Amino acid sequence: MFSGAGGMSVGATLAGVETKLAVEIDPYAATTFAHNHKEATVLNKDIREVHNLDIDAGNEQKILFGGPPCQGFSKSNLRTRNSRNEKNWLFKEYLRLANSWQPDWVVLENVYGILGTEKGFFIEQILEGFKKSGYTVSYAVLNAQDFGVPQNRERVFIVGSLHNEQFSFPEPSNSKKVSVKEALTDLPELQNGEKGEWKGYKMPATFAYAKQLRGRQRKSANHNVSNNSKLVIERYKHIPQGGNWKDIPNDLIANTYKDHSRCHTGIYHRLDESKPSVVIGNYRKNMLIHPTEDRGLSVREAARLQSFPDWVEFKGHLGNQQQQVGNAVPPLLAKAVFQSILNN
Repeated sequence: MFSGAGGMSVGATLAGVETKLAVEIDPYAATTFAHNHKEATVLNKDIREVHNLDIDAGNEQKILFGGPPCQGFSKSNLRTRNSRNEKNWLFKEYLRLANSWQPDWVVLENVYGILGTEKGFFIEQILEGFKKSGYTVSYAVLNAQDFGVPQNRERVFIVGSLHNEQFSFPEPSNSKKVSVKEALTDLPELQNGEKGEWKGYKMPATFAYAKQLRGRQRKSANHNVSNNSKLVIERYKHIPQGGNWKDIPNDLIANTYKDHSRCHTGIYHRLDESKPSVVIGNYRKNMLIHPTEDRGLSVREAARLQSFPDWVEFKGHLGNQQQQVGNAVPPLLAKAVFQSILNN
C-alpha cells in the first residue's frame, strides 16, 4: 500500500518475498513500479477506493506492507504536523485493509517524526488499531546506515504478527558504514543540466557496494541532473565537502536570501565522500551537491545513495523521478526487515 516507486517492494524482492499487488495514487510512481515489478498488479488509484484485496496466496504467508504519506509527520514540514492534516489519517485505510484481508504479517513504515506528532497520538492510534485486529505489534527506529545503505536516514517500522509471534527487529551491522565514495565512484561524470537516460559506467566497480548494486548491468538509467543557474553553480564552487550555505560569500547569497543567517543547515550541502550521505529527501530543492563536481545529484546517484539496484529505472519527467527517489524507503533497509520476518 502507498507503494511509491517501490523501495519497500525492491527490498522485499531482494529478501525473497514476491509482491503481488501494489496501490499507488501518483501515476508516475505507479508507472515506475509497474515497469520494475512486472509480476505485480498495480492499482493507480486512491487507497480509499480500494475495498478489498483479492489475492490468493495459497499456503504462503501473506504480508501487507507500506508507508502512509509521511510529509505530515516530517520534521521539515512542521506546519502540517497535526491532527487537522487530512493525509495524516490515511493510516486508517491501511488498518481497514489489514483488518479485512487478515495477512499473517503487517509492516508499516514512517518517518521518525510520527513518534512526536500530537504527543504520540498517531503512533498510539496505529498500534491500537493493529491490536484490535488481532495483531501482536512492536515498533523500532532503524537507521539505514546500519544496514548497508550509504545514508544517515532514520525510519520507524511497525511490525505485527497475526499469530502472536513477537517480532525481533534486525540488529545493526557491525561492519564499517558505506560511504558516498563507495556508492558513486564508478558512475559517469556529468554536467549541470545533463539529460542522459542510459549511460555506461566510468570505471569497473572496485567497491563491494557498487558491485552489489550493479550486478550484471553494463549500463544504468536516469543520469539526469537539474539545470541550475550560473549563480547557483558559482555558489557551489565555494562549498567544501561537508560544508553548506555558510561557506558561500555574502555577496553571492544575499541577493536571494535576505536573512541568510536563518537558512536551513541542509541547504547547499556538499556531500562528504568519506561518510554516508545526509538524508536524500527533496534533494533538488535543498541544492544537495555532488562531492567532487560542481552540480546537483543525478537521479541515479540519489538512487545509489538510497540503495536502489541499477536495474531499477524511474519513469516520468525529472521532477517526478527526483521525488520518487527521495520519498522511497531504502531497499536494503526494507530487505533487512523482511529477512527478519522470514527468519522469525
